Amino acid sequence: MKNKLLVPFIFSLFFCVSALAQNRHTVSGYVKDQSNGEGLIGVSVYVREAETGVVTNPYGFYSLTLPEGNYTLVFTYIGYQKSEKQVPLDADKTVSIEMSDESTDLQEVTISTQKEDENVKSIEMSVNKVEMKTIRKMPALLGEVDLIRSIQLLPGVTSVGEGASGFNVRGGDISQNLVLLDEAPVYNSSHLFGFFSVFNPDAVKDVKLIKGGIPSLYGGRISSILDVRMKEGNAKKREINGGIGTIFSRLTYEQPFAKGKGSFIVAGRRSYIDVLAKPFLNSDLKDSKFYFYDLTAKVNYQIGEKDTFFASGYFGKDVFGGGDFGFGWGNATATARWNHIFSNKLFMNLTGYYSNYDYNLGQNQNKPDAKDKFDWKSKIISKSIKPDFTFYITPNNQLTFGGQYIYYDTRPGKAIAVSEGENTDISLDPRYADESALYIGNEQKLGDKISLQYGVRYSYFRSLGPGTEYDYLEVDKGQRKFPMFPGKTYKKGDVIKSYGNWEPRASLNIGLTSNASLKASYNRTAQYLHLLSNTAASSPLDVWTLSSVNIAPEKADQVALGWFQNFNNNMYEASVEVYYKKLYNQIDYVPGSELLLNEFVAGDLLFGKGRAYGAEFYLKKNKGKLTGWISYTLSRTERMVETINNNDWFPARFDKPHNFTSVAIYEMSKRLSLSANFTITSGTPATFPTNRYEWGGWPIGNNYDGARNNNRIPAYHRLDLAATLKTKRKLFKTGQGEFVFSVYNVYNRRNPFSVYTRANEDTPLKTEAVRYSVIGNFIPAITYNFKF
Repeated sequence: MKNKLLVPFIFSLFFCVSALAQNRHTVSGYVKDQSNGEGLIGVSVYVREAETGVVTNPYGFYSLTLPEGNYTLVFTYIGYQKSEKQVPLDADKTVSIEMSDESTDLQEVTISTQKEDENVKSIEMSVNKVEMKTIRKMPALLGEVDLIRSIQLLPGVTSVGEGASGFNVRGGDISQNLVLLDEAPVYNSSHLFGFFSVFNPDAVKDVKLIKGGIPSLYGGRISSILDVRMKEGNAKKREINGGIGTIFSRLTYEQPFAKGKGSFIVAGRRSYIDVLAKPFLNSDLKDSKFYFYDLTAKVNYQIGEKDTFFASGYFGKDVFGGGDFGFGWGNATATARWNHIFSNKLFMNLTGYYSNYDYNLGQNQNKPDAKDKFDWKSKIISKSIKPDFTFYITPNNQLTFGGQYIYYDTRPGKAIAVSEGENTDISLDPRYADESALYIGNEQKLGDKISLQYGVRYSYFRSLGPGTEYDYLEVDKGQRKFPMFPGKTYKKGDVIKSYGNWEPRASLNIGLTSNASLKASYNRTAQYLHLLSNTAASSPLDVWTLSSVNIAPEKADQVALGWFQNFNNNMYEASVEVYYKKLYNQIDYVPGSELLLNEFVAGDLLFGKGRAYGAEFYLKKNKGKLTGWISYTLSRTERMVETINNNDWFPARFDKPHNFTSVAIYEMSKRLSLSANFTITSGTPATFPTNRYEWGGWPIGNNYDGARNNNRIPAYHRLDLAATLKTKRKLFKTGQGEFVFSVYNVYNRRNPFSVYTRANEDTPLKTEAVRYSVIGNFIPAITYNFKF
C-alpha cells in the first residue's frame, strides 16, 4: 500500500518541480576588475525587484534563478563604482560585467573592498579579511609589507614572540593552521625565522582567515584556515611593479596574451643582508651565508565561455650558515585548476596540487677531504586531487559538495655521519599515508531574517606500508616508553592503521535589525599530520609526522556566539564573539625527549587534552581620512596531560590572556599617508624554579611541586610608525613611485622572548634571571616602491 501511494506522489512532485522550473530562468556570469581583468571575490549581486541576491565566488562567478520577469541587478563592492543592469529574464542569460575603481576624495577613503554590510548579513563568523591595499599602508619591520605579521594584529591571533615562525589562533599551535597558497598547503610560512612570510605582497590578491564556523569544504587542521589567493595577472595591459628596500628587493611582471584570453604574473624577491654585511665580516665569517629568495608565478587562460585553466607555483629557500656549518629550508608548490560551468546553475573547480617542504642540516658538506662530516636532509611531500562543485538551486539555497584525495610521502631524515673517515648511516625509513574526504554543505535563507549554513565532512586516513610498527612498554608513567622487539613489518601497499572521522559543521545568522545580527557556529575538525617540537618556539628543523598505530589523530570541537553591528551608514563596524574549544589527543613530551632522527619517537610522546575559551572585541572604521581598527581579546589556552603539572590543567606555551592591538591609517593628502600600529599582550608562560639546591658549589634550580608554566615573562608591547609619500613626477612618464619611511619598535622596548635563570658569573652561589630579546632597539627603514 505504501509503495502504491509513493509512486504517484513522486510523479506529482516531479511534475510540480518541472512546471515550476518552466517559469523560472537563470542569470549568471562573471564580475571582474575593469583595470586588470581579475575576477572579484565577494561582490554583492542584488536583485532589486525580488529583494534577494548572492555574492560572487572565489573566481568572480555568480548565479541567480528567478521567476520570469524584468529585473534590475545591482553590483556593489566597496572601493568600486556601483553598477546596475536591466535584465529581461525571459530565458537563461549570461550577464558578465567589469567594475571600475571608485574615484574618491579623502572623505571617502576605505580600507575594505567587500560588501559594506557583509559582516552583518553574511553567514560567516570568526572570519577576518585584510585587504592588501590596507596591509601595504601599515608599518612593517624594515619597511617590508608582510601578510603573516599583519594578521597577528587581528583578534584571536597571537605569536609567542619576535623571531617565532607561524601564528597561533584560538588556542592552537602553529601546526594546527592550514595555510593555503592557491589551495596548496604551505608547511612553513616563514622566511628568516619568522620575521617575514613566504607570501610576496605584490602577487597576493585575496587573504581570508577562518577561525571558527569552518565550512565543510575545508579539512585537515583543527584551529584555522588561512586561504591566500594569488593574482591572476593583468589581462588588460603590461604592468611592472616592485620595490627596493633595506633588506630585500622585489620585482613583479604581469602581461596579457592571446588577445586578452589569458594573462600571467611572475614575482621574485631576494634578500641581500649577506651582500651588505660581507665587507664587515672578519676572516672567520667571510664565507657566511644568510639570505632568502622566492619566486611566484601564475598563468590563466580562458579556453571558452565555460572553461578557464589556471596554473600557479611557488618556490622559496632560506640559506644560513658559516664556515663549516650550514642549514636551510624551503617550500615548493604547484597548483593546476580547471573551472567549468556545466550549466548556468552548476559550477565546478577541479584542483590538483603538489607541495614539498624540505630542510637540511650539515657540517663540512662541501669538504671532500674532511674526516668528520654530517649531512641530514628531510622533507614532506603531499599530492592531491580535489573536485569542488557549487549548485545554485535558488537565490536562497546554495549547495556545495565535493571531495579530496591526498597522498603523503614523508622523509623524516636521510642522515650520514662521518667520523675519522668512517661512514655511519643513521637515516630513518620514509613513511607513507593517504587521506580521503567527501563533503556536502548547504547555505540556506529562511525568510529575511534567518540564514543557515550546515554540512558534514567525512575524512578517512590510512597509514601505508612499507614500514615497521612497534608496541611500547611503559615502565614509569610520564617517562620514556621502550619499544618491544621485534616490531611488525608491513609491505608496500599494506594498510598499517586507518582512522575515520565525521566532521559536522553548522552556522546560523539571525538578523536583529537592518544593521545588527546574532551569529552562532559549531564545527568539529580532525588532523592527521603532526608537528613535533619540544622547544619554546618551533624551528624550521622540527619534525612532521603522520598519524599511526601509536599516534592518534588530533580533533577539536568549537562553538562560537557573536553579535555584529554597523553604525553611521556602515562607516563603523563592531563585533563581539565568544568561543569555547575542546581539543583531543594533544601531543606533549617526556623529560629529555629526542625528536630528531629517532626511530622510536612515539615512545617519547605523551598525549592529553586541551581547552581554549575567550571573548574577542573588534571595532573598525571603514571610511574617512582616518581609518583602522582596535581589537581586544580576553582568552585562556590550557592543556592537561597525565603526569604533567600534577595531572592538573596548565597554561599552554602560547597562552596570552590579554591581547590588545590597534591600527590607524590617516590620509593627510593625495600624496601623503601616515600609519601606526600598537600592540600590548600578556607575557607567555614559563616554568621557573621554586627553590634550589647546591651541588659542588653551584646552585641548581628545582621545581619542587613539578608545576608546568608556573609563571609569566613580562608583557610585550610595541609601537610602529610609517609614512608613505608618493612622488610628484611619474616614473618613465607613465608609472608611479612612492617612498615608505618606517620605524619599528619606536620607543626601544626590549621585549623578552624568554627569561631563564643562571648562576652569577662573579658570585656563583647567587642566581639571576636573564631576559633574552630578539629585537632590543628601534629599527628605522626606507623602501622605494614603483609601478608602471
